[in-house]
Formats: sequence, C-alpha cells, structure tokens
Amino acid sequence: MEHKKVKTPIISGKNIVKTFGETKVLNEINIEIYDGDFTVIMGTSGSGKSTLLYCLSGMEQATEGTILYGDRNITGASEKELTKLRADEFGFVFQKTHLVSNLTLYENIVMAGLIGSRLGEKEVKERAKELALQMNLQDAVDRLPSQTSGGEAQRAAVARAVMGSPAVLFADEPTGALNKANTKEVLNMFTDLHEKGQTILLVTHDKEAALRGNRILYIEDGRVISELMLSEYGKLPSGTSSCGNDLHERSDDTKNLYTNDDREKKLAAWLEGLGW
Repeated sequence: MEHKKVKTPIISGKNIVKTFGETKVLNEINIEIYDGDFTVIMGTSGSGKSTLLYCLSGMEQATEGTILYGDRNITGASEKELTKLRADEFGFVFQKTHLVSNLTLYENIVMAGLIGSRLGEKEVKERAKELALQMNLQDAVDRLPSQTSGGEAQRAAVARAVMGSPAVLFADEPTGALNKANTKEVLNMFTDLHEKGQTILLVTHDKEAALRGNRILYIEDGRVISELMLSEYGKLPSGTSSCGNDLHERSDDTKNLYTNDDREKKLAAWLEGLGW
C-alpha cells in the first residue's frame, strides 16, 4: 500500500493583517508554504499578492498576526535579525534584476556569494561558474548588464538569488518585463531548480508562469479565496498511463505538451470560475 508523503510547512502565517495608513491590504490571511513545493500566488492588480510575499519573507512587517519560519517566530523581529535571515536563508528575484551596473554578470553572482554565503572565496567562485553554466550564461558572464539581453540579465539574477543555497526562493513577477522567448528560458530555470528540490514562492499574473507550479493560491481583496493543486510540471499525474512511452526519452517540448495540456485546461477553468 502506497503511503502519501506528508508535507512539512517551512513558512506558516496565521491571521496576517497588513495595513498602509487606513487601507487594509491583507485581511487575516492564514497560509502555509510547504517545503519542496512550487507555490504560486495569483490575483488581480492590487489584490495583495506581492504584499503577502513581502510579509512572508520578512521584507515587510505584518501589522497583525504571526509568521513562523520553521519553528522560529519572525513576527516582530528586529530589522537586523530579518536582514540576517534574508541573507542566510532566502533568495529573491524581482521583475527588475537590480544587478550592479558596473559589474559583469559573473561578478554580480560572485558578490552575492561573498556577502550571503558561508563558503570561502574559492568555493564561491567555483559555485558561481557552475551556476552560470546551469543558467546557460557561459557566453554572457563577462558582459555588463547593459550589454546583455533581458533574459540573460534575469537568469543572472536567478543565479545570484540561489548562490547561497536558500531554503526558499521568493520571486515577484520575475518574467513581467520579458518577451516570450526570454520568459520561457527563465521559467525553465525555475522548473529545473524545483526539480532539484528548491522550495519556490512565486507571485505572478501570467498563466504560463503559474503553470510551472504544483500549487496555486488565488488572492482577492487581501484574502486567499481559492487553491488549486496540479501535478508536477512535465510529469504525468499519479495513476495515469504513458501509453507505453518513456517520458524521459522524449524531448522537453514534446514531454511538456504531452503531459501539461490537462493542467493548462484545469488552470484556465479554475481562473474562469474566479472571474479572471
């Protein structure tokens, strides 16, 4: 008999409220982010999705409620404590890359390792080279951000974010400023990281980006109002047949078309039901 694996919350939020002046942006949200999941938060503009990510990551302090990272209560922690937590345990990717303009892509990645990593300088440089190769940046590592494409710069930002092997990778609209080709490249990086066990929390309004997750939350007027569970991207749901074909022998594009059509239809129907 197959036993279902019990997921462990890595971040838990209880009754989270966030107000800016008289405006309540988050309204008593209860949420758990599970270790190893690729969780996506969707919602219309102004729904509170980015604010929720900032509160869960310690970038913003919740006005009310409790947020736990593991068994550690980060509610009310000092800015010094939160800065150390973000540097040691979390990685961040935003719509704007925030790369240092006078450093090459490689130097930007290395700098993140020297600041936030517990590795020595030699190990940092070796890991930076490995990540650059993993992110398909080998032809762009010696260029300045201004000399690269948007996709290359964003992939460098992803490499920088995971340089210190973060427990959680937070991403806020990371493909919002990219064209279709670059969006696909960056999303493939997120998929590869998740397949290697990276916990990811992604905020997006893009259905293509949302499809990469296995769990999607929908937020409206500061409340999580619905949740959708999907199979892992590029994999058949448990109990279905591959019609005698080995998925691992297929090309990535063919494999994803073969296994993800139903996920796309499921997501579209879910969003339509929410008035998206």
